[in-house]
Amino acid sequence: MKKALPYIILVLLLCWHAVMFAQDRFPRPEFETDYVYPEHQMPTQRAPFWQYIDLAVLIGALIVTTWLALKKRSRQGLLWMSVFSLAYFGFYRQGCICSVGSVQNVSLALFNDGYTIPLTALLFFIIPLVFALLFGRVFCAGVCPLGAIQELTGFAPVKLPKTVDVVLASVPFVYLALAVLFSATNSTFLICRYDPFVGIFRLDAPYTMIIFGVLLLLAGIFVNRPYCRYLCPYGVLLNIFSRFAGKHLTITPAECTNCRLCEASCPYDAILPSNTEQVSEAPERSRKRFILYFLFIPLFAIAGGYLFKNLAPALSGVNSTVRLAREIRFEKESGIEAVTKSALAFKEAGQTEADLFAQEEFIINRFRKASPWAGIFLGIALGIGMVSLSIRRRRTEYKPDQGKCYSCGKCFKYCPIKVKSSNEV
Repeated sequence: MKKALPYIILVLLLCWHAVMFAQDRFPRPEFETDYVYPEHQMPTQRAPFWQYIDLAVLIGALIVTTWLALKKRSRQGLLWMSVFSLAYFGFYRQGCICSVGSVQNVSLALFNDGYTIPLTALLFFIIPLVFALLFGRVFCAGVCPLGAIQELTGFAPVKLPKTVDVVLASVPFVYLALAVLFSATNSTFLICRYDPFVGIFRLDAPYTMIIFGVLLLLAGIFVNRPYCRYLCPYGVLLNIFSRFAGKHLTITPAECTNCRLCEASCPYDAILPSNTEQVSEAPERSRKRFILYFLFIPLFAIAGGYLFKNLAPALSGVNSTVRLAREIRFEKESGIEAVTKSALAFKEAGQTEADLFAQEEFIINRFRKASPWAGIFLGIALGIGMVSLSIRRRRTEYKPDQGKCYSCGKCFKYCPIKVKSSNEV
């Protein structure tokens, strides 16, 4: 019963939210006015004092999660942290402010002089990365509300084929590149727009996104944390920083005996096995393969930059001004009247078509300058990924893959080695 309590609280949170949603679905009988509710409603801006309270909660949650993962080694404690983070950062704060989405705030601030990023948003972006650099992905273990809601619904994990996993794991890199590109060009916040769980937290999202979120949770019953593994753009940064973590979670509290009991315990395939029994490859052959793959990196970078430069006009269609200009131009060329809300608003505002087309050209030029960098990033990431696969490191024990490991502690119970505390001696 005690172990099931976090899951019971999760069900109660979801049921309570469903009841609130059902109440809001009833039509409001009075006050008929011309006011139209916006399609998407953002949470009310918090006073600075409460923003710093959120920041203090984030830091406190990271410290407690780090202690539970590295020192206490408590899977149950990490589950309780997931429940807390889901309740506070998810349902109470409605998914905003969010470290995952703060990537876009940072990108927008770096490339647009007219935007100043709030200090709290900047710290929400930086602090989880600092913890990842020091202790691994403890933010994913029990602080991120998106990870928490998936962690609590992963009941029957199955492993995907290695090839499928590798292909899907490349999607977050593309997602990150596009999200940074679109926010840097002041076009859209892609991550927030297609956040699959924020609609559940806020009871306000298109039905398609709510269905997408529910489908991800259902898929997560078997393929644990599908958003974290195959979509999360912030996870790309955490993955990179965590690889250099000075002190990371370990599977065993003492020396590994290579008993192999933990081998299949990780649903994320984030355990690197001992390879002392494998036949060593000739050093000359390894060196040649490493050099070959290393030479591919600049080639991939150039190819990615060239590809994305040519895709710039198509990618600029994400910008609302570019879409409006194309709609007005199509109306002129075809004679078919543009009837979208933005087109009608443009005609009523009295802005000239020349001004609109000039804005369109300016935005497309911004995309032409920025898009190649997104392609270069993806090319370098692909090249480095190939180089890392060519490197064979000798391991004498089972250990977590520091980039992929979410520090969730599911492997703890599979290790037969127990260390007694000083009180038990």
